[in-house]
Amino acid sequence: MCGIVGYVGPREAVDFLLEGLRRLEYRGYDSSGVVTLENDQLSVTKTAGRVDDLAHALKDRSHSGNVGVGHTRWATHGAATDENAHPHLDGSQVLALVHNGVIENFRAIKQRLLNHGCEFRSATDSEVIAQLLAYELESLPKEISASADPYATLVEAVQNALAQLQGTYGLAVVFRDWPDAIVVARLGSPLVIGIGNGEHFIASDGSPLVGHTEKIVYLADHEIAVVTANAIRVIHRDQGDVGHDIKLLKLDSTDVELNGYAHYMLKEIYEQPETVRNALRGRLDRDAATAVFGGLNMSPQQLQSVQRFVLTACGTSWHASLLGEYMIEALARIPVEVEYASELRYRNPPLAPNTLLFALTQSGETIDTLAALREMKRKGYPTMSICNVVGSTIAREADGGIYLHAGPEIGVASTKAFTAQCVVMALLALYFGRLRDLSYEAGLKIIDALEQLPDQVKQALQTHDEARRVAEKYADANNFLYLGRLYNFPAALEGALKLKEISYIHAEGYPAAEMKHGPIALVDEHTPSVVIVPQSAVYDKVLANVEEIKARGGPVIAIVDDGDNRVAEIADDIIQVPTVTDFLQPIVANVPLQLLAYHIALVRGCDVDKPRNLAKSVTVE
Repeated sequence: MCGIVGYVGPREAVDFLLEGLRRLEYRGYDSSGVVTLENDQLSVTKTAGRVDDLAHALKDRSHSGNVGVGHTRWATHGAATDENAHPHLDGSQVLALVHNGVIENFRAIKQRLLNHGCEFRSATDSEVIAQLLAYELESLPKEISASADPYATLVEAVQNALAQLQGTYGLAVVFRDWPDAIVVARLGSPLVIGIGNGEHFIASDGSPLVGHTEKIVYLADHEIAVVTANAIRVIHRDQGDVGHDIKLLKLDSTDVELNGYAHYMLKEIYEQPETVRNALRGRLDRDAATAVFGGLNMSPQQLQSVQRFVLTACGTSWHASLLGEYMIEALARIPVEVEYASELRYRNPPLAPNTLLFALTQSGETIDTLAALREMKRKGYPTMSICNVVGSTIAREADGGIYLHAGPEIGVASTKAFTAQCVVMALLALYFGRLRDLSYEAGLKIIDALEQLPDQVKQALQTHDEARRVAEKYADANNFLYLGRLYNFPAALEGALKLKEISYIHAEGYPAAEMKHGPIALVDEHTPSVVIVPQSAVYDKVLANVEEIKARGGPVIAIVDDGDNRVAEIADDIIQVPTVTDFLQPIVANVPLQLLAYHIALVRGCDVDKPRNLAKSVTVE
């Protein structure tokens, strides 16, 4: 969701800015722009549409300069137009600014600035920050002695402006009168500073920095930084000047390139066998028949006293949480509540004293999940994160946590991160089960099943051609139903979400038995039902639900175990996947569901990696 890049150093800034914006396209956006600074002039080019449109516009303009910032915008205030695209200038063109986040009190500030004679060109909340910064700058003395800090006035103006903002922001600002510096600031929206040799880079995540630097600094909330070619100065709102820790950027070029695949989504679907291996690596202890985690930061005795879990997440991560509820309750016999993070942060539910929160998020920056975690911490509950991005805000703020080790996920629609989350949920269920009543023999059987899972996911990828055939058959349908029971209900929800996200087809997931309680009214010859029907305790029950759909003329696409010919006698189409133990069925069944959505989207001419209206990392409420 929105992307920021910046450069200060000896090279032409626009080259890095354009390359960086291309690497940030996966975050979701509808317009883009850059500004460079040369000879005391701010040169801005911005346009609605894709980065390719921006690149075309740049061909006709001179954008020299060694300092600059760029942006991809996901609209929150104002339509996707050239005027609303970033960067934004103040009225006197003394500064240009790019912004991620949402300013909640922008209307009040805007009215105050209008009363002071400011003229606005856009409908955004972001331009208000630019105009406010310029106003605060104008209100301070401009002349400073040669012995004084050359950035003192600049820092004071930025701090005065930020103190008036309510909401979230990741900011990068260039100033006409400070042509050697970029000022960045953060509250709730991530920013990373890359350290080069006589140059520095700025980005909203690490992907634009790959190939340019391996050393990075994460900016924390309430910090601003003055970044020049040779120095980084970090100032905290309450503590003044503070040090900054240098971390290693754990990405390489193969992580952010297509490597021969047509789309990132397809590449990431095919990476899932290795994703499962990475999620399991070093976390299975056959001697103790349990799982091993290094980052929970609680002793087994403390964890044994936990009486209830709350799992909180959004979107795909919520579906993984729901599967986690089923797994943990079945194997560990601990009550679990799954909460939408956007609801939990405001709902204020009564919780037992010995409750442990797990926050699930791919990016580690999801604003609702972060707010829910902070609220639970404020109330004194221990918190854990399950996320994919090392050093992300949620990973840093949680009391402990587990990394997915799925590698960067570029496609907006999550695939391999969901699989990794499900694997981690299975590991947690095993771990807490062994802390409670799960026997040694049962623990070993679970480990045996988990160790076979990477190869079984690889086998499930062999459904590719069959999924494509089915996709071509049903791509004209405008409504789909997805059905599953027990562990496969969350998989049905996730399958429906994938189809919605990338093909724009209306799709709904339900427990299969719930069909007759209302949704069966939707069944007709134009509405396919995708039903997950593995061999399980409720196999005959789900088969009866399939019969109900067929009796009303509805087409059925069934995901079944290898060698199951019984369903084929009823369903219109079947896709066979490897037979696995019941609680791992959703992980294997999810592969053809992902491929089905992918190929339907292709047939319909949709942009698979960058679906409309969506963002990879949702950092606004």
